[in-house]
Order: sequence, then C-alpha cells, then structure tokens
Amino acid sequence: MYAWRELGRKGIHASLARALTVPSRHVTKSILSPIFEDAAKSIYASLRCMPEFCNNSIAWTAPGFCDGLAKEYGTRTRCFHASPERLAMAERSDRLFGARPQKKKFVKKESRTQAPVEAPYVNPKLKGTTKSLPDKTIEIFEGMTIVELAKRTAKSISALQDILINVGEKVNSEFEPLSVDIVELVAMEVGINVRRLHCNEGAEILPRPAVVTVMGHVDHGKTSLLDALRQTSVAAKEAGGITQHLGAFVVGMQSGAAITFLDTPGHAAFSAMRARGAAVTDIVVLVVAADDGVMPQTLEAMSHAKAANVPIVVAINKCDKAGANPERVKLQLASEGLLLEDMGGDVQVVEVSAATKAGLDSLEEALLLQAEMMDLKARIDGPAQAYVVEARLDRGRGPLATAIVKAGTLLCGQHVVVGSEWGRIRAVRDMAGKLTEKARPAMPVEIEGLRGLPMAGDDIVVVNSEERARMLSAGRKSKSEQDRLRRLMQDKTEDLESADKVPERVEMPIIVKADVQGTVQAVTDALKTLNSPQVLVNVVHVGVGPISQSDVDLARACGACIVGFNVKSPPSSVSMAATQANIKIILHRVIYHLLEDIGNLIVDRAPGTSETQVAGEAEVLNIFELTGRSKSKGPDVKIAGCRVIDGSFAKSATMRLLRSGEVVFEGPCASLKREKQDVETVKKGNECGLVIHDYHDFQIGDIIQCLEQVVRKPRFINSENGAVRIEC
Repeated sequence: MYAWRELGRKGIHASLARALTVPSRHVTKSILSPIFEDAAKSIYASLRCMPEFCNNSIAWTAPGFCDGLAKEYGTRTRCFHASPERLAMAERSDRLFGARPQKKKFVKKESRTQAPVEAPYVNPKLKGTTKSLPDKTIEIFEGMTIVELAKRTAKSISALQDILINVGEKVNSEFEPLSVDIVELVAMEVGINVRRLHCNEGAEILPRPAVVTVMGHVDHGKTSLLDALRQTSVAAKEAGGITQHLGAFVVGMQSGAAITFLDTPGHAAFSAMRARGAAVTDIVVLVVAADDGVMPQTLEAMSHAKAANVPIVVAINKCDKAGANPERVKLQLASEGLLLEDMGGDVQVVEVSAATKAGLDSLEEALLLQAEMMDLKARIDGPAQAYVVEARLDRGRGPLATAIVKAGTLLCGQHVVVGSEWGRIRAVRDMAGKLTEKARPAMPVEIEGLRGLPMAGDDIVVVNSEERARMLSAGRKSKSEQDRLRRLMQDKTEDLESADKVPERVEMPIIVKADVQGTVQAVTDALKTLNSPQVLVNVVHVGVGPISQSDVDLARACGACIVGFNVKSPPSSVSMAATQANIKIILHRVIYHLLEDIGNLIVDRAPGTSETQVAGEAEVLNIFELTGRSKSKGPDVKIAGCRVIDGSFAKSATMRLLRSGEVVFEGPCASLKREKQDVETVKKGNECGLVIHDYHDFQIGDIIQCLEQVVRKPRFINSENGAVRIEC
C-alpha cells in the first residue's frame, strides 16, 4: 500500500476513489494525468498480487479503465458487484480522504400486520393480451404474411405465431405467405372482424351479364313489370297481391342478351331485403307509379342505391291509367336530388306500362346501354365468390340457399363456408329447378348440402378441405357468440343506466317462424319497431319452417305467443297442445295484417298510463248550513247547492274548488244528494247538494270540478306507406 500513501501525499485520494466508483463515462482525460496514471498502475500491480483481488467481490465500476490497465500488465479483469463489506470499506475510505458520501434512499417497508389487498386473479398468460376490438375490421387476402397481419391487428408476431400453432398451422418464417382461411382464423382469435379481398391477377376475365334489382314503393308494379318482361304471372301468386320475398330470375331479352333480375318487396318492413338487393346489384331499376308519385319507400330505395354507389334507371309505370302524370313524377324525383336526362343529368327515364306492355323495348335498351357503359366483367376460373340472397328449409332437401355468383365458378362437390355454416355442395340448381354442374358469374342458383341454415346476406367461401371448413365455421360461430354476448352486456348496462328515467315496461315474448330466412329477419325487425315505453317486444326465438312441438314447449316455458308468417297451419296435435297451455298462435300471409294483429295485442297488454281528467263541472248557486246537530252526528256542516253545467258528478270522485280561476281546495266528496236523496251520480243540467270533506268555506259563484282517474292505453298507428308504430 506504499503507492496509496504516495497518492495521499500528493492530495489525489478523493479523485482516485471517485474514479474507481463512478461509471466509465465520467472518467475524463483530465483525471488521467501522468501522476495519477503512475499511481494507479502501482495500485493495480500491488492489488493483483493480493488473494482478495481474485476471490472477493471488489466493485470495479469503471470497466474501461481496468481493461486498459489489464492490457498493459497482461492480466484479465472482471467486473463484480460490491458486497456489503466492501461498500462499507469504500465509504470509510471516502470519509478518510474527504470525499462526499452518496445519500441513501430509504424505502419504507410495508408492515407485516397490514391486511392483504383483495385483487382478482389474473392469468399470467393473459397479462400480455390487449383488449379486443370487436368493431374493428381489417382487410385480408391470399398470401398474407404474419408481419403484415401483425401490423393490421396491432398484435405482436409471437402472439400470432402462438395462435397459428394452436390452429395446427406450421409456419417456419414470419415472412411465409398464409392462406386467406388461416389469416381469418387468426384474426378471429384476436377478436377482429375481417373482409376478404380477392385478386384477379393471372385469371381469365370475361364479360358477364348485368345484375339488375327492381326497387320501389309497395304496389307500384315492380313484380308486374318483371312478369311482363319474362311473360309469367308471379304477382298473382303472392299473398295479398304484394311481393314478400326477394326473388332472383334470369330473363332472356328480345335482343338475345340475358339479364339477371332481383325482385325486392316494397313494404316498409322489408327494408333489409332492399338493402341486400342493392349490395349485390349492378343497376337499380327504380319503379314509380305515374298516378301515385314519389313515396317513402321510393326515397328509401334511392338512398340504398346511392349508398351502394349503383347507377339508377327510372321506370315510370302505370302510364296507361287515366290519372297518370309522368311529368309530375320527374319533377318530384328531380327535387329529391336525382339528376334525370331530360334535365341535363345522367339518369335514364323510361315510361312503361306493365298492363299493356308498352315501353318494355325502351326499358331493355336503357338497361343494355347502361351495362355496356359499365363494361361488366368478372373472373371465370378459380374458386367462386357468391352472395346469399335468400335461404329456406325444405323438408326433403334440408337447408337451401339461393345465391348469386359474383366471380369464379361454383362447382358441385366443393366444400363451402356460408356465414357460420359449412357443408359440401350436394346439388346446384338454376332458378327453373334444373340440375347443373357449375354456376358462372351473375348466375342465380340454389345450392343444397349445407349443415345448417345460413343468414340472408352471407358470403359463400370455397375452401380446400372439410377440416378447413369445420375450423372456419367453428371460429365464426365462436366470434358471433362473443359479439352477441358483448352486445347483450352493453344493452343490460344501458338499461341499468336508464332504469330511473324509463318507466317499468311489460315484456311481451314472441316466437317467430317463417318460410324463408330473409322473411324471418324482416318480420323480426318489423316487430321490434312496435316497442313502446309500456310494452317491450322480446323476440326470444326465430326459425324457418312450420310451427313444431318444440316451439310450443318453448312458448310454455317463457310465456310467449307464436307468430307464423307464410307457413302452414300446425298439426292438430301441436294446436291442441298450444290450446291446453293457453298459448296464442297467430298465422298470417300478409305482412301488414300480421303487424296490425300484433299491434292490437300490444295495445291490449299495455298497462296504460293513469291520468286525471275533469269528468264534470258545477256552479255553486246557494249555500246551506246545518247547525245544532248532535255530537253523534258530528259538527255543523255547509252544503253547496250546485247545478251541473258540464259532464257528470260522481260521489266516489275527487272534487276541486276553483275561485276566480285558481284552485282553492281539492279533496274527496263527503256527500252527494239530489232532492234530499243520496245519489251516486248527477248528470248535466241537474241540481244537487254537495259536501266536500274538511272544507266549508264555499262562496256563491265558485266552480266545482269532478276529477276522475282514467287509464289511457297506447294507440296502434298504421301510416299510408305501411310503417307502423305504437303511440303512447
């Protein structure tokens, strides 16, 4: 330690102590003076000979400095963490040589007697997960990599790789392309919605027929116009003479071209069907009656077409009628923002008549011209992309889906996933019912072989194997169930928050059965519009097909009524079971008749609101006083001699005394007499004697009102355009 003493004589003890304890970035060139360097070398040479230098934990926190000395002396250096003994020795040396000791940070320890904090258990595997974004939708495509998927889902690559392992997919690299089905499975696992993008690169692109949707207000002649084009009579077969289904037809025009037509219902309850028709179509034919003009569903059809960015061709129908005024219709359409050709716009207008078949050639020419301007083409080869227009349940063939192919070719025998359902296509039929092996773009077909009934509006996805179809279907069902539970929890939370503001309502459970899936949705949506502050319409179950015994059992369990729309009457055993269980079955084939019956049922079940109304008015003509009564009969009283000037008076009602238009007193009636006889009621024009309980200060000219409590029921209102509501 002679070198250390030599440093002490030269007054650089503190500098050396700091140099050995501070990080290397604080060791500056000014410290490494020749005197300091010679002293440090001497210290290092003496310390390396000590056993403690090699065995104990000496705190050399300036690794760069020690490495430099080690290179010069040919030795190896190691950086250790200081032990408590060495730290105490360093502090004593700092105080000895005048160095300022570092302040310690004291951390207050928790008391052992403190009660443990109650906290929910968190699974360690879920700590790194983030909150799912059910409303977020990303675009996916064939050949997507994990890196690209991680960017779009905002998840880590390692988390996505773990999900891939769970679904049985082996991926060697994060840049390896994945199939679009696997990408959708991974996205659903992290709780994100997806939208598939299809690439036509390298595929054969050929012209295809146009898909035309006929839309408009109810009873404006949409189906009759289609019947005139294809020379059929579908409108005559519809219940009530109005279309209540969404139908697809291929019509061969006189020019030899083929056009696929979609017929949509015009009733207000079928808004979802019109929206689906606009989503899959190329051109919208807006049918407006020349004698009726623009109506609410006409405006709704225009909004659907504009939302789907689809061109419109206006067909003014019923021009053969005496009250037809096509020019008025054009002005109405122009005032609603539709730019017609006659007024300098690009929307074609054709005047037609479905009854006399006048103007059909001009309509065909307008549709073909619009299709030629759009240059409609589609991919022919490769897996098909299709859209479900309608779905129904057939007793012999099982679930059937009516679909229109958008691109590719749909083949018999392929495995498909339709919404949350899957299956292997057993048969493909055209709209005439003939079997076919394949379906090309813009071709409406009916497919069978699905394991369950899909929803109208679902996309049809072709997959490679049955295993992949099962996995994709199970993933979609799980995702839809999670979304349903999430929406249910949100609705319950909103109901709890608004419980103080909304009065208590009577629940009316309903089971809905219909012939096709689209009609089920339309009837369900229409029934939900009948909700009111007094009655809550709760659709507990929906289904496609006739009413069965299981529906009766469910209705008995929850006290529901069964609504059957466009289905056959249930068997006698089912009807008898429903009668014994006091379950009401309502069967209808026309939508507005059904809504009217349900609306009247809601009005009958509604508790109503209690209101106070004036049942009669009387004027005080004279005042009589009874004095000298015995104690047994009570104190002296004053009787108001009145004449009923409006309505009637009842002894059980509450009386209100008005003086100069202001309320003076309000209380129950103690006595009501007419000609010295006690009576229960006195009608208008008669005189009576009236005593109000606990009030005797009558004056001539006072007005006494008879108040009664009435229960006001809501009203069912059916507007001209078919929209219904309950008004309280």
